[in-house]
Amino acid sequence: MAEVDVPTPGRGEVLIEVAYCGICGSDLHEYVDGPHAIPVTKPHPASGVTAPLVLGHEFCGTVVALGPSVTDLTIGDRVAVEPNYRCGTCPRCRAGEYNICRHFGFAGLMGNGGMAEYAAIPAYMAHRLPETVSLEQAALFEPASVALHALRRAGALPETVAVVGLGPVGLLTVRLAAERNVRRIVAVDVSPARLHRAAGLGATDLVDAGVGEGAGERIRELTGGEGVDVAFEAVGSESALRTCLAATRRGGRVVLVGLAPQVSLDTFALVNNEQSIVASVGYRDTYPELIRLVAERGLDLTPVVTSTIALDALVPHGFEALLDGPGNQVKILVDPAAHRDRLDHLVPCAASAETATHTTSDRGRRC
Repeated sequence: MAEVDVPTPGRGEVLIEVAYCGICGSDLHEYVDGPHAIPVTKPHPASGVTAPLVLGHEFCGTVVALGPSVTDLTIGDRVAVEPNYRCGTCPRCRAGEYNICRHFGFAGLMGNGGMAEYAAIPAYMAHRLPETVSLEQAALFEPASVALHALRRAGALPETVAVVGLGPVGLLTVRLAAERNVRRIVAVDVSPARLHRAAGLGATDLVDAGVGEGAGERIRELTGGEGVDVAFEAVGSESALRTCLAATRRGGRVVLVGLAPQVSLDTFALVNNEQSIVASVGYRDTYPELIRLVAERGLDLTPVVTSTIALDALVPHGFEALLDGPGNQVKILVDPAAHRDRLDHLVPCAASAETATHTTSDRGRRC
């Protein structure tokens, strides 16, 4: 934890007073054995930032100041932050595939993020929220976007799916598959608590991968020996990928969402079964759909939230709690304002007079 000045939004940026910021597995990796994604010696081409930087890419809040040239947002707007940097000029950006921009990155990993009281972000990252969408729901749009993009990568709407790995993204994949009326959703994990949570989110069948062997074969048995149309690998391990391939029917598809550094494959079986493996990274054009689903159809993403903590409790009750093992924690949200009334010792704000006029605090921020 450190104290820094409230940032001043630059051209094309807005200053957000952060309401919530979720803790992601990527944050944990950076904390435990990083840096991985964080630029250290060379600034990220989109953010221009090198370490040290503020973590946190799953955040939302209220616009409290506008930088020059921002015209489509106003002070007081409640926004969800889509933290993707993109250049807008490379071939993939011009094709609308900005999640695989050659300069792609995340605010909170390649630039300053939302584990702080305030964050300055490019205005294109901010999605205005209708009054019917709470900020707590908006804090979950980032991991839900990962799940939604993975479902889109699955191709035509499947009748049967397996979700292997029930972290936040896996559980949200279950929830969004149920929202799409997928007929059979098999949830797979080693944690009974997470399996129970998946049942409440719409899973039709549960497979405890920690009991016995052959989880893939057990999934196949649930479909009369045929196998599921699509399996989502949301762990990032070779064993989980093998489970997915064993569970998937001939001609079926495995969607890789987890990050495994290296795996080996039985390509003979892969070819003979004419199975497809596709990768899914980040997301694009997902926030408008999630806002609509929450606002108009009553989609509730909050059952994945297991704790909301103050910013000054981030390390012991956030990072360390998640690193202790799956336990009962799934998604922890950080509320930077929770203990703000106790932070009178912070240094004076170094923001501009215009910025300070529109912020609710003229003190420093914690990150």
